[in-house]
Amino acid sequence: MPRTTGRFLDIRRDPYSGKLLAYGGGLEAHSILQRAGFVAVVRLHETYHRAPAGLTEDDESRLATEAVGRLRAVGYHVDCDERFNTETRPAAYPTLGASVSHLAERLREATDTAEAADILIELTAPHDGILAGFEETLSALAEFFDDLGDASDPYTARRLRYLADEYVRVIHTDLTHTSERLADRHAPAACTAGPGTAARRRHPPAPLSPSTAQGHHARP
Repeated sequence: MPRTTGRFLDIRRDPYSGKLLAYGGGLEAHSILQRAGFVAVVRLHETYHRAPAGLTEDDESRLATEAVGRLRAVGYHVDCDERFNTETRPAAYPTLGASVSHLAERLREATDTAEAADILIELTAPHDGILAGFEETLSALAEFFDDLGDASDPYTARRLRYLADEYVRVIHTDLTHTSERLADRHAPAACTAGPGTAARRRHPPAPLSPSTAQGHHARP
């Protein structure tokens, strides 16, 4: 049986189906596998990865070898078919997502509401904020599907535009109001020491305000 927890992974060709599969690791390993070209298969009690459909055997071998090298470069123990074994350790660089996640650490270290509001601006700035860039990316992906030509592509394009127009804008509006409230409060941050902070962080998020929730509509 494949080892599916901790720092261990298995990347092998399944002897029954012939498919190239990767099992194991956590979210970091899954991100590395997907950046190497694997496709996630999400089940109720597990997530594993497979090679994309339509690859040649040589292409699959290159994909697996790249994944093995990337995973071992950051300390994962990877068991694999001998064909995928490699001593190459590609350099790891900070990802865009990791740069965005750094905002969470800045918020945890914020000393007052004004500082927290400044950090939120990185998410909500209307011209070059993260959410504005995300909305633009979804729109560009919709345009990409407009030109692909399969019967389902127009539906996918409409769905992507719906996500950008409704969900992302609702989040953007709600966070903008949150930033404005923080900027007006001029209050110091609560003490960051002790068990109370951990308990506060475990609380579920407050529901959207009624005015914001109006942005939610039924699916098209």
